[in-house]
Amino acid sequence: MKQKYLEEVRPALVKRFAYKSILQAPRVDKVVINMGLGEGKDNPKILDAAVKDLSIIAGQKPVITRARRSVASFKVREGMPIGCKLTLRGIRMYDFLDKFFSIALPRVRDFRGISPHSFDGRGNFTIGIKEQLIFPEIEYSQVEKVLGMDITIVTSAGTDEEARELLTLLGLPFKTA
Repeated sequence: MKQKYLEEVRPALVKRFAYKSILQAPRVDKVVINMGLGEGKDNPKILDAAVKDLSIIAGQKPVITRARRSVASFKVREGMPIGCKLTLRGIRMYDFLDKFFSIALPRVRDFRGISPHSFDGRGNFTIGIKEQLIFPEIEYSQVEKVLGMDITIVTSAGTDEEARELLTLLGLPFKTA
């Protein structure tokens, strides 16, 4: 996918937005995958399963996130493990994006494309996945609990329009209005 970016996507972006230099063309900086586990405080086995699944999906061990402060209504104490996350850069990022766009997303039930309205105004895109079973590495019989995740694609684009064009050229299937 990196080769596709360098040979096809970047020249197309330079032509489309009339950049003076190819270094002005937006690129994908990193991909952040986050799994929030509300019941991780009660059942530590779910946290271990999430770490195992996330490391299989991304090829990298995630960091366990802990509660910053105590919240009595949620029965959460400061320092309790409540999720896991990881950041992908470089070759692993491009491998993950290729697998995510071409293999995992088409496996989503009733998939008609991704909503183009999930940009944050600065060119970053976030998508929520309801189950980790869409990834081919995860075996259904080995899953203890179906878990969701948030995938954030951080780009160097200045506007949402530039980022949308970048992700479209890379192969992310957006819904057409």
